[in-house]
Amino acid sequence: MDQSKSVALPKVVAFLSGVLQWITIFLMVLLTFIVSISVIARLMGQSFSWYDELAAILLAWITYYGSALAALHRRHIGFDTVLLHIPVRFRMVAVLVGEAIVLMFFFLMARAGLQVLEVLEGDSLISLTWVPVQFTQSVIPIGAILFMLCQVLSLPNYWKLTASGISLEHAEIEEEVETELEKNKDRI
Repeated sequence: MDQSKSVALPKVVAFLSGVLQWITIFLMVLLTFIVSISVIARLMGQSFSWYDELAAILLAWITYYGSALAALHRRHIGFDTVLLHIPVRFRMVAVLVGEAIVLMFFFLMARAGLQVLEVLEGDSLISLTWVPVQFTQSVIPIGAILFMLCQVLSLPNYWKLTASGISLEHAEIEEEVETELEKNKDRI
């Protein structure tokens, strides 16, 4: 592998990870703020007509952007233990088949999301009539494309670890155990 490619990929992953983290954090803070303000307003006898619809949209956006972030770091539910018990040649074929299925699913989701946007043209939210529904639902194709990008960017490292017989789940657990043991060694 070219040395410049092996250095550039982690930088791209780190940059995309940072962007997705900030987007997700911003959306979570915004959702918390809107729900908190709405609860306070309701306790004071005033109720906003728009907060429920907006909160649902923000929750969906958090889900899509957060899932792309999880894909980038391979933190979705997996079966590493089962996968690592398969002989290496078949294991790597299973990885390719799994990746192909995931990428195909999200490709179809992005395509369907674009079709949904066409159908929703001209519609607006019920409580915030100045907000186009296309804008709120644009997260479907954007999230699907981001998920595919994150899967592809994280594949080289995942491929290498899986070929070596290293579990992402077990490595994380072992690291956490080591950290806890180090923190608590004075207590023992």
